[in-house]
Amino acid sequence: MPSSFHVESADGYERLMGRWSRTLAPMLIDFAGLAEGDRVIDVGCGTGSLTFTLAQRPGLREIVAIDFSPVFVEAAKRANSDPRITIQQADACALPFEDDRFDRAMALLVLHFVPEARNAVAEMARVVRSGGVVAAAVWDHYGGMSGMRMMWDTVVMLDEDALPLRRKYCFQPMMRPGEMKQTFIDQGLADVEETSLLIRMDYRSFDDYWQPIAAGEGPLGKYVAGLETTKRTAVDAAVRAAYEAGEPDGPRSFASVAWACRGRVV
Repeated sequence: MPSSFHVESADGYERLMGRWSRTLAPMLIDFAGLAEGDRVIDVGCGTGSLTFTLAQRPGLREIVAIDFSPVFVEAAKRANSDPRITIQQADACALPFEDDRFDRAMALLVLHFVPEARNAVAEMARVVRSGGVVAAAVWDHYGGMSGMRMMWDTVVMLDEDALPLRRKYCFQPMMRPGEMKQTFIDQGLADVEETSLLIRMDYRSFDDYWQPIAAGEGPLGKYVAGLETTKRTAVDAAVRAAYEAGEPDGPRSFASVAWACRGRVV
């Protein structure tokens, strides 16, 4: 399985995560670095948060974006008007490009949904020239996603069947401290550095927070969509209570932290 992310629609993903990945994208780009004339590949482009942020940086020669989901690929293609950008469907673990094709490879919020994440890192390194850079970022689901952990921790109090799903969510590939760094080193990358990137997820209301998940988007959304009516009603009410925390419904802000790693191809 090249991707474990549950996709309902591109619009649903935008509300769930796309709006936040657009905030995170410039931070990953700054961490990875860019140079005039670079050819860059965005591995797991989704709806194009990183791809289109890259296009805003002057001087790039070429931007290639791939994703395993045809839903995301079609959405990104529809949004593209930059002739330097090429978008296609492909597997992160079997990139359809020759060795040394790019100057940089980046993956934003992707590797934790790739069951064979080590192979994806190896492929990114393979298609980047010697001296080029491989960089990636994944959410720290266990320790850095307060808004999402609040949902999972609330749900498991009502349904023990959600316990293995929470464990899977908290410990997806590349999420433990140092795990992504060690993977980069194991795949032969040099000068490997790992850091944390912090953004805020700001919601207008409980509906703004909960509806993308209630509609079935992402791992928690898939679980919620499968609940029988009585349990679903209880989950909706409990998550609302957690969000509101005793205050009237309205804006809330959650700190959200991603692990980021970069390495140089030897």
